[in-house]
Amino acid sequence: MRFSLQREALLKPLAQVVNVVERRQTLPVLANFLVQVQNGQLSLTGTDLEVEMVARCAVDDAQDGETTIPARKLFDIVRALPDGSKVTVSQSGDKVTVQAGRSRFSLATLPANDFPSVDEVEATERVSVSEGTLKELIERTAFAMAQQDVRYYLNGLLLDLADRTLRCVATDGHRLALCEAELDEAASSKRQIIVPRKGVTELQRLLEGGDRPLELEIARSHIRVKRDDVTFTSKLIDGRFPDYAAVIPIGADREVKLDREVLRAALQRAAILSNEKYRGVRVEVSPGQLKISAHNPEQEEAQEEIEAETRVDALAIGFNVNYLLDALGSLREDEIIIQLRDANSSALVREASSEKSRHVVMPLRL
Repeated sequence: MRFSLQREALLKPLAQVVNVVERRQTLPVLANFLVQVQNGQLSLTGTDLEVEMVARCAVDDAQDGETTIPARKLFDIVRALPDGSKVTVSQSGDKVTVQAGRSRFSLATLPANDFPSVDEVEATERVSVSEGTLKELIERTAFAMAQQDVRYYLNGLLLDLADRTLRCVATDGHRLALCEAELDEAASSKRQIIVPRKGVTELQRLLEGGDRPLELEIARSHIRVKRDDVTFTSKLIDGRFPDYAAVIPIGADREVKLDREVLRAALQRAAILSNEKYRGVRVEVSPGQLKISAHNPEQEEAQEEIEAETRVDALAIGFNVNYLLDALGSLREDEIIIQLRDANSSALVREASSEKSRHVVMPLRL
């Protein structure tokens, strides 16, 4: 096996795949990339048995063959080489030589046959979506995923496919984030799948935005995302996601319309003096204004008053300030609406002109 490539052209596929490879591995071969050269094309594969990433690019001076090379070492070597250098990788016996100018590195390899192959995905549903759309859906919801919750089905992101709508939903039991997009073609069936946290993180890192088409292949226990230069595969969490529609407050008819940035800045200032453990702030709504207050065990207090377009009178409710800030950070418009019912009910936060992205934040007893 042999191939040559400019450093920058090789660094991109290496960077796409290297994060999938876990540093601590049970099987030595899982610390390696599977490197395959065929018909002038290089294919790099990394996996941790949960998530698999395959990146492809064209190479010069190619000689067909396959082997596995230590992933982190190869990535670090190529990254450390000077810009513009030409890298040549060639195999002889159980060693691989990486050469660039006067630099030469010899790396140990393991047989390609030892590398585990992810099961073939038998797609039951195929959906086409633009890269920018999928990137936005994930970015606006993934922050609300649970971390190491015993309710394992919350440690991931729900993809809900119905008719011509693709919806992403995440919740950790205290707040919920939902964002939806319309598809060009209707799905043949309704499907709900949960992508685990690591898969979501890698997908987020991979997606660049824009109108490039992606193909989503959904199987019984896997999801595969195909782009012209990369194929990403992840196992799914086998569990039932909570009925998120039941969490979205009904009858929250008390609306408060605000400038998103003004509210965000006021919350950030008030948060400085909030209780470090509970991160609670008290929000009081009265006609034309919203008052935010926070205090901590040291008897310190912060108060903020901002203008708001509302007729709601004498409603006070407590929130975790971080959850409110996360929700505001994922919204895009200048004006937002907070829908409230009473002091013990969740708040719904959304953009003023659309319900495409919605956030539910549970109240906090202060």
